[in-house]
Formats: sequence, structure tokens, C-alpha cells
Amino acid sequence: MLDLIIFDWGNTVMRDFPDYSGPMVTWPHVEAMPRIKRALQRLAQTYRLVLASNAYESNALLAQQALARVDLARYFRLILTSHELGAAKPDPLFFERIITVMETVPHRAVVVGDNFRTDIVGAKYAGLWAVWYNPGKAVQPADVPFAADAEIQTFDDLYVAIRDIDYLAGSSI
Repeated sequence: MLDLIIFDWGNTVMRDFPDYSGPMVTWPHVEAMPRIKRALQRLAQTYRLVLASNAYESNALLAQQALARVDLARYFRLILTSHELGAAKPDPLFFERIITVMETVPHRAVVVGDNFRTDIVGAKYAGLWAVWYNPGKAVQPADVPFAADAEIQTFDDLYVAIRDIDYLAGSSI
């Protein structure tokens, strides 16, 4: 069974605005991704949620402050960035360190992210389950030898995707 869901930050939980620079918390406008709050509310009732990002210009505290601006910080048990982890996605070490800190094992964790090459590839190489948030219906890179365990275009579909993976995770142990 799953016990941990690791969310990417930019364009997964929070919208990235390419015209803004610096830490997200200092941007004049921040915005949660469509329907993410409802998904987090529902998932937080059953699973531990972690936010984990490469966040080159923010550390965990700055990310928490940005999330607080849209009332999402409270759903995450822990917020980590590559600054705290000493590794960046897609390096499997990034995910392995989260697994260690959260005292679980890879087959009990799932990553939700929008970037196939960093979020999905990194998670799969670290032995985690992966949900590709793909609202633009991009095509999976042809040179990657595996697929995500689930693909969603809207966060309305995340709960069912997690439930299905949870079933598989429970039956694969």
C-alpha cells in the first residue's frame, strides 16, 4: 500500500510564470494549479504529502511561504528542495533521500509531476510509482524505455489514479 505522495512544485502544484524571476514567494502574483487544492484536501486524508522541487531560486522555507500565499502549505507534511536534499531531479538520489527522511520504502511512494524527464524518469529509476500530470497531452519522449504508472490531464482524475496505483502497490508486495 502507498503511504507517501511526493508532489513536484512548479507547474504541478503552483503555476510557473516565466516572466517572473527570483524566488516565487517574491512574485507579484502566485497561483495554484487548477483543481489542485481539492485534490490535496482529499489525498491528505489518507496519505502523507510531501512537496519536493529542484527550485533553483528557493529553499524549503521560501517554497512554504509561496504555498501559504495560496493556502496550500498546510497540506504538506514536509517541503524539500534540491538545496536541502543535495541532489536534483532526475537523479534517483533526490528521491532516495526523501524516502529515507520520510521513513518509507520506494514501492510505498508515488511521485506526481509535470516534467516527464525529471519527475517521471527520476522517480522510476529510484523505484517509485509515478503519475504524469500532462494537461497539454504531450507525447512521452521516444527514448525513454518505460511509461508513467498513470497519466492525468486534470487534477480531478488524480484521486482515482492514486487509488489504482495503491491497489497495485498493495498487490505487488
